[in-house]
Amino acid sequence: MDTRTVLVIDDEQPIVEILKFNLSKEGYNVLEAFDGATGLELALSQNPDLILLDVMLPKMDGFEVCRKIREKSSVPIIMLTAKEEEVDKVLGLELGADDYMTKPFSVRELTARVKANLRRMIIDKTSDSNEAGAVITSGDLVINTERYEVKKRDVVVDITLREFELLKFLAMQPEKIFTRENLLEKVWGYEYYGDVRTVDVTVRRLREKIEDDASIPRYIITKRGVGYYFNRA
Repeated sequence: MDTRTVLVIDDEQPIVEILKFNLSKEGYNVLEAFDGATGLELALSQNPDLILLDVMLPKMDGFEVCRKIREKSSVPIIMLTAKEEEVDKVLGLELGADDYMTKPFSVRELTARVKANLRRMIIDKTSDSNEAGAVITSGDLVINTERYEVKKRDVVVDITLREFELLKFLAMQPEKIFTRENLLEKVWGYEYYGDVRTVDVTVRRLREKIEDDASIPRYIITKRGVGYYFNRA
């Protein structure tokens, strides 16, 4: 059996123990760290399949850990935060986290999100093998689905895995409008309605990277009151 490894980085030992117990029951190998510095070291040396990352950590906070991991790896990261402030959630996503959950959270829901993110990685790899060499060209954008690469005017765009997945999904179905809930299900792999702000922040980040003017988007268009679609330029 292919055992996936989940790294839990949280300074609250009771939470780590609960997560380790429940994830182990699901068949996952669980690594644990109680401070940011140790968590970062394990993330880079052990190559886990997914990371659960608390924001408030000793030695190095979760935002800095996330930023440093993203410099080296596209591993799925779910941030855990006790804060309700919108700015903290947005900052985590903008640093490259795939999603966040606010404490106290349902262990059942968290486990479902872990499964969804890991399943998404398997689906993407299978999809790549079936679409080897597929290239989508639109205006001055070139999306290479095999290499997970986006170029704008022949310059490679610095893009995260989740941003790429969202762009690829929309671009492969141009002009088709998807609700935020649709995108959470299809791109994030959530079989329930999550926090749609995750989608909005990811769209905003994408626009800042691929549009000439993010305030007047050419590629990812908002259908007011409905959702988003890709405009084939």
